[in-house]
This record gives sequence, C-alpha cells and structure tokens, in this order.
Amino acid sequence: MNLKRSLPNILITGTPGVGKSTISKKLADRTKFTWRDVSKLAEEYNCLDEYDPEYQCPFLNEDKLLDIMEGMMAKGGNVVDYHGCEFFPERWFDGVFVIRTNNTTLYDRLAVRGYTGKKLDDNVQCEIFETILEEAQSSYKPEIVVQLQNETEEQLINNVQSIVDWIERWKEENI
Repeated sequence: MNLKRSLPNILITGTPGVGKSTISKKLADRTKFTWRDVSKLAEEYNCLDEYDPEYQCPFLNEDKLLDIMEGMMAKGGNVVDYHGCEFFPERWFDGVFVIRTNNTTLYDRLAVRGYTGKKLDDNVQCEIFETILEEAQSSYKPEIVVQLQNETEEQLINNVQSIVDWIERWKEENI
C-alpha cells in the first residue's frame, strides 16, 4: 500500500474473454478513475515487438511499457485492464480483481472474436487451470486478490458494484 495515494489503483485481470474491459469501462464510468487498457497503451506507445505467428499477436515489450506507466500510476485512481499480471510491480496495486467465467461461455465469447485453433484452445485451458488466478495469488498479497465470477448481466452489475464498494472501504481505511 502506498500511503501517499489518495485513491487506490486497481488491476482487473483474467483470461481474454472473461469481461475485463466491460467491467473496467463501467467501473471507470462509475468512479471517474482512469481506465488504463494495457493493450491500447502498448500500441499507442510502441511497446510491441515482433509478431508471434502462433498466437497471431505481437510480443509485449514489458520493460518499455512499465517505464511509460510508472508516472501514470503514481497518484492513484487507475483501473488497469490486462490479461497478465505477474510483470507489474506489486507496489502499484491496492486491489487485484481476477475475473473468471465458465469454459462454455468463454469458448463462445472467444469464437465470436475470431479466436481459432491453438489460440482458442490455450485461452480456454488457461481458464480451466486457473492460470491467471494463480499468477495473481503468487504475485500479490493474498488479502488484495479477489476472484469474481462474470457470466451473466446480473453478475456484471454485481461485480462492478462490489469493486465500487471495495474502493469506498479503501478510502475510509486509507485517507
């Protein structure tokens, strides 16, 4: 925890297709926090290296991205949205929310996005084996890692409200 921040920084993470960006956008709208979509930041600041033909996406230059994000994170009030979490500095985040969904829902969402073959299979397996949850639990203090199930519209609304409530509690305890 950084006592100099007047607002917390939140990480929304999980396998592609679980609803991270939807939750992050709704959360930013409700809280007036800044939504930091890491994929867009990486593109905007040229933090993408050569293309990975197997997964049909570029490699992320993590060091360059972290250097760029450092100043953005200092004052708090950020919702960071990314499918990985282990490379971010632990000190950046006050709350880490791992979004989960059942495999059938995830498969359907990824197929609609055009995921096929190995990329589709590996992402579904990532969710089955709780890869992102384990990354979060091994990278951050257990008391700041929260798992949220996100399959239905009702769960989406409840998840956003849960995080808003968490932010209010954080403010009461830290300001």
